[in-house]
Amino acid sequence: MDANQDQVEAGPSTTGGNAHPSPAAAGGRVAHAPAADMSRRQAPKKSRPPVLRIFLAVLVVLAIAGTVYWLQVRDFEDTDDAFVDGHVIPISPQVPAEVADVKVEDNKFVSKGQVLVTLDPSDYQAALEQAQGAEASVQGRLAEAQTGVATAQSAVDEAKAELDVAQVALDNADRELKRYQGLDERAKSQQQLDNATYAQKTSAAQVAQAKARLATAQARVASANASVTAANGDLQKAKADTRRAEINLGYCTIKAPSDGWVTTKNVEAGMYVTPASQLFAIVPKDVWVIANFKETQLDLMRKGQTVTIHVDAYPDHDFRGTVDSIQAGTGSRFSVIPSENATGNFVKVVQRVPVKITFDEDVNADTDHVLSPGMSVEPTIRVRNRS
Repeated sequence: MDANQDQVEAGPSTTGGNAHPSPAAAGGRVAHAPAADMSRRQAPKKSRPPVLRIFLAVLVVLAIAGTVYWLQVRDFEDTDDAFVDGHVIPISPQVPAEVADVKVEDNKFVSKGQVLVTLDPSDYQAALEQAQGAEASVQGRLAEAQTGVATAQSAVDEAKAELDVAQVALDNADRELKRYQGLDERAKSQQQLDNATYAQKTSAAQVAQAKARLATAQARVASANASVTAANGDLQKAKADTRRAEINLGYCTIKAPSDGWVTTKNVEAGMYVTPASQLFAIVPKDVWVIANFKETQLDLMRKGQTVTIHVDAYPDHDFRGTVDSIQAGTGSRFSVIPSENATGNFVKVVQRVPVKITFDEDVNADTDHVLSPGMSVEPTIRVRNRS
């Protein structure tokens, strides 16, 4: 028997008399696991993730996502340097006057032809009446001058008739004188010859006198015509003065030149305004987008390309537009003080080129999404179309 069996059969331990017998002593043999088997039993190994595989998978996913993103993004060009633009019509009076009434308020929509402001018309009404009186006076002078022309022309006609009678008498006197002069000396008397000579000279004098009266009458006609011409000139000036007075009186009623919204109102009843005063401005409904793209973004950009316009004020509503035109020059070239690169201190800077984008619809027909000049937008232009 081995040592373990001897120890089991030896009975209770000597360390204490009251000790209970071991199970081996009470019930016989107990099987013990060998020490070598106990040492080979270890805790279960923890499962480690395949780090390399996960890393490679992530790289593949990122590469695919990047490729898809690039394929999508390369079809578009966008910028955040863009804003809504539109016409702004300043309203100023054409004549100086006191404001009688103001019929509009800030941010109100007005229609073309609607009365906005009325000025005191008293001075301009009086000026119109004065101009009308002057015009009537000139018309009277013109009628008088035209009558003078008719009278002078009658005198010319009379003088011509007298000249004709005198000329006939002269012709008869000339023939009579020649007849007497041609007679035989024995058949004519000196008295008859003297009478014929006197008659001929008298008729010649009457012809000369008639010619002088005709010239005088013709001069009077020319003078009368000159008076008519002067009166016509005065009448044209009087009519122009009347027309100017009517226009100035009309300027006392200021009307809207276009449909739009009233902005920057700076006028009240009782103020004295001059043509240098800006009363307010009208912003029409028609708007567009000016987008400043980098020059490196223009390679594929063309007129007619479609645009998606995101407006900062309406983040949940995008607008559709179309590229209208590309400015023939960068923004810096048309600035008040263009950059001067001839000094030698040159630093290359990517320039911006303004691109005009029009909306595909009447955007301001929707009163819930009104677009006003100056609002920030972010346009995205599709520069490639996939077939």
